[in-house]
Amino acid sequence: MAVNLKQLTQHEELLTGGHRACAGCTGSNILRQIMLTAGQNTVVGGATGCMEVVTTIFPYTAWRTSFIHSAFENCAATVSGAETAYRALKKRGDLPREETGRKNFIAFGGDGGTYDIGLQSLSGAMERGHNMVYVCYDNEAYMNTGIQRSSATPLGAFTSTAPAGKVKQGKEQNRKDLTKIMVAHNIPYVAQTTPFHWKDLATKVEKALAVDGPAFLNILMPCPVGWHFDTAIGMQLAKEAVESNFWPLFEVENGVYKINQKPKERSPMENWMKQQGRFKHLFRPGNEAILENIQTYVDEQWEKLLKLEEMTAK
Repeated sequence: MAVNLKQLTQHEELLTGGHRACAGCTGSNILRQIMLTAGQNTVVGGATGCMEVVTTIFPYTAWRTSFIHSAFENCAATVSGAETAYRALKKRGDLPREETGRKNFIAFGGDGGTYDIGLQSLSGAMERGHNMVYVCYDNEAYMNTGIQRSSATPLGAFTSTAPAGKVKQGKEQNRKDLTKIMVAHNIPYVAQTTPFHWKDLATKVEKALAVDGPAFLNILMPCPVGWHFDTAIGMQLAKEAVESNFWPLFEVENGVYKINQKPKERSPMENWMKQQGRFKHLFRPGNEAILENIQTYVDEQWEKLLKLEEMTAK
């Protein structure tokens, strides 16, 4: 699939300006890019979280398409229900002719509403095989409710519920690998990407929407509020997350892994982390072992991914 930037820019903006996203928020870029690719004939579900709060402050909405607000835990169930209802009405002939074409069903949730609270409904929707796409915008904590740690928060990161001090130095566990959990559901399409890599993102959205069945996209969302960085460098941090192998760009089509970008020279994790206040404490004397553990973990996960690509290659 060839994605043309000029053509994308001519598509209708389905997320309007004037929403309440924070300065430097990369989440609004994610939503805009996805909707430019998906188009008007789309039903959107949004779990409670940053992107729902900033785009649907009652009685206003930034969405120029159908939008359903769900609780943290049930966005995937809600959208799977809408998709089922559409298929049933279409089968019975109860839809107007103009509504009988292909319709996209997309669920959006943050890492809190996806990795944690909403994992059960996400798993159920994927296992049942609904023709829908679930998009996780992963900013690696519960940013909407006070920057509490989630299972997506990386080792060593400072949050309000995993603070750094004399006793502990941020989160003590590595992040959950949700992307591979979704692969284990044996669904047609799973992928990781970032808003910086616009062509990769748009291509993966097209692929996800085209498959017959469920698809899952995990998109890194640098957050200036929770990550504590200058509002101008969000996209740069998304780029460097890939160059350090912290957030590899890859896709899994029908069980076959493909890495979409392999850095020619891996950037050390320290270079990426030093730009974020949530890791500032790790660069004090005495925390060298934590930094080493973080780098080792990232390197090990990258080697596993390379092996999975080799093992599943056709």
